[in-house]
Amino acid sequence: MSKPIRRRRAAGAAALALAIAAAVPASAETVTVFAAASLTDALAEIETRFEAVTGHDVAVSLAGSSALARQIRHGAPADVFVSADPGWMDVLEADGLVEPGTRFDLLRNRLVLVAHGRGAEPVEIGPETDLVGLLGDGRLAMALVEAVPAGRYGKAALESLGLWDAVEDRVAQTDNVRAALALVALGEAPYGIVYATDAGAEDDVTVVGRFPAETHPPITYPAAGVAGRTGPAAAAFLSYLRGPAAREAFDAAGFGMARE
Repeated sequence: MSKPIRRRRAAGAAALALAIAAAVPASAETVTVFAAASLTDALAEIETRFEAVTGHDVAVSLAGSSALARQIRHGAPADVFVSADPGWMDVLEADGLVEPGTRFDLLRNRLVLVAHGRGAEPVEIGPETDLVGLLGDGRLAMALVEAVPAGRYGKAALESLGLWDAVEDRVAQTDNVRAALALVALGEAPYGIVYATDAGAEDDVTVVGRFPAETHPPITYPAAGVAGRTGPAAAAFLSYLRGPAAREAFDAAGFGMARE
């Protein structure tokens, strides 16, 4: 009796192996994705799902959009670029580094003020906000205000509210928005300006205020294939980003879809 059982199990295992093999493309590829650091959590989920469905591998490099765009300009082997603002995508497109017909607006985000610790007192953000008083002897954590999108949006918002001049010399600038968030979470800065989607990535911060949308340019994330590198796997990944499975991951992370 044991031998037939073993044979049936072996046959079942062989059939399963054949089914898995059939689901994987004959020429599985690796898609190298350069993406804004604020997409860390959502892309981790999307990477896993895409690989399971397609059999392709995904290698994600996360950093400030400015740093990633510069790397692509210097020949870094990225297949797909997702920027946290249109400006850096515009730079690559002007250089002929965006594959024609692949660019689209993917996501939207919001800008918030976060404070160290849980249960911090809310702050009403407006022209009368005493940001200097709130900081005390501390600093305001922000991504690089002249280069990284989150920093540029934050500076624009503070300028719009008439608050920038008072805090300019009190800003602790970081390479990307997640690094600014980490400064606040660690207590090295009492407050920081980050995207709404980043705030949930740290337990030791509280969103204490939201910047009015009209105080800064719309926060839009464009995606595109890199010129000369957008093969079938990269094209499939770009398509996947616009599909329901990716949308679920983006929704869970707090992003809005740009086409809405």
